[in-house]
Order: sequence, then C-alpha cells, then structure tokens
Amino acid sequence: MSTTMTRPRSVPGTPPSGKRGKVRSASAALWDASPLTYLALIITIVLSVFPIVWSFIVASRDNSAVTDIPPPLTPGPNFFDNASRVLDNTDANFVYGLINSAIVSSCVTLSVVFFSTLAGFAFAKLKFRGKNALLLIIILTMMIPTQVNIIPLYLLMVKFDWTNTLQAVIVPFLVKGFGVFMIRQYAESAISDELIEAARVDGASTWRTYWSVVLPALRPAAAVLGLLTFMETWNDFLWPYVVLNGDTPTVQVSLNILATGYYKTDYVQVFTGTALAIVPLLLVFIAFGRQIIGGIMEGSVKA
Repeated sequence: MSTTMTRPRSVPGTPPSGKRGKVRSASAALWDASPLTYLALIITIVLSVFPIVWSFIVASRDNSAVTDIPPPLTPGPNFFDNASRVLDNTDANFVYGLINSAIVSSCVTLSVVFFSTLAGFAFAKLKFRGKNALLLIIILTMMIPTQVNIIPLYLLMVKFDWTNTLQAVIVPFLVKGFGVFMIRQYAESAISDELIEAARVDGASTWRTYWSVVLPALRPAAAVLGLLTFMETWNDFLWPYVVLNGDTPTVQVSLNILATGYYKTDYVQVFTGTALAIVPLLLVFIAFGRQIIGGIMEGSVKA
C-alpha cells in the first residue's frame, strides 16, 4: 500500500516560506537605524535648537556676552530684569505687539483652516463645472511671490483706509492657496466616496456631510495646516512692516524697532525680545504637537 504525499498549497500572492523570513528580516533591517543615522539626527537637532538656546542665554546676560570669546553657554541671572526692560519699552510697544500678533495669527489660522477644509472637500469629492480650471488657478496663485503683490496690495489698503489697522494684516490672508491644495490632496485619499454616498443616503445635506463626516476625517491635515499657518503668520515681518507703524505693531515690527530704533543697538534687548517672541510658539507646539503627531499617525495607519 503506497501513500501519496501532497504538497500544501500556497495562498496566491504569498511568498514561499523560505522567502518569508528574508522579507521580514529585510523589512526589519529597513527600520534599524545605523550609528551614522543617529549622528546625523543629533547634529540636525543641535543646529536647530542652538539659535533658540543662544537667544535665551544672551537674554539672561548683559551686552558683553555677545562679544565674549569663548561665548557663554550657561544662562545668567538677568533674564527677568532684561524682560522687564523690553516690556516697559514704550517705543517698541512690545506687549501691544504680542497681543496684536496673537489676534492676527489666531484669526488667520482659524479662517485658513475653515476655508481650506471646505474648499478642499469640494475640489476632492464634489462634482461641478469648471472644477479643474479653478483648481489650476489656485495652484497658479502659489507661484506668485509675496513681494510682487506688496505694491498693489498696499494701494488697496490705502483705498480702504486700512493702513495701521489689524484688518490690513488679517483680511488679505484669510484664504491661502497652499492650504486648499494641501487639504484637497489629503481628502482625495483619506475620504472614500462610499462614505460620502452613505451620508447622502441618510439624508445629510452637503453642509452636514462636511461638518459631521468630512471635517473629523480631515483633522490630522487640518491640525498640521493650522500649526504651519500660525507659525507663518506669527513670524511674518515684511507685510506688517509695510502696512503698520509703531503705534499698531505686531511682535516682529516691535523687534525691528528694538533693533533699529536707537543710535546704538542694545543686543540684549533684541535677544530678550526674540526669546519672548519664541515663547508663544513653543507653547502652541507643546499644547497641540502631541495631537498633531497622533493625528498624523492615526491617518497613516488607517490608510
């Protein structure tokens, strides 16, 4: 009596058992970081963090720290005294500049996130005539440098009598082409057509579909866009410098007054103002950084 040995069938699309171990080892090796990778990361972190740390070190010392060789690498005892001098400086209006920057950055960020998610959803999932042409126009606006628009935009602000007012630095930036394009690209892959159709079958209007279905799905991209927009608006100098004056400054205009408004530059005041201007950005990143990173990872896992 002879027995017949049958070879087990392999699942289509599955590598042979001998190759599976190689595939797993190759994928594991892909994620193993070499010592050179760690060295490159450490150098990148040091180069990125050093300007911030150096600003706080000089802000805690006197003007001699700027020219000391070797430079001091530890904080001094004068930070609060220097900060008090900067905040009490009536020419720079630094406190007023911080408040104005917070108002401008918050308004611009909320508006950009709202309109970008709304328009991005429309371009990604709705069907209407001229959609591709309108998207092309939005992409073309991203190719125009900001400096090219300064003169006509300034003349428009003069026509509206908005110079030296906050609406001059808020209204022109309520919508940004980059935000619309970014959200459109994310919504194209993150939101399935079946999800939109299910909402319509349930009787949801387009607005209800956007608010209850689309917006929660766009949360990771919206968080990243919000953080980038807030940082960009907070750090913007050129346009506020053109359209505002020392009576209605943003924080960057106040820093410029500290650096150029006197016969002799007080570098300690400049570095102290810079350190104080960095603090709100650090707080925003600390408050929302974990949610942003978690949202990105959640979106990548779902994809």
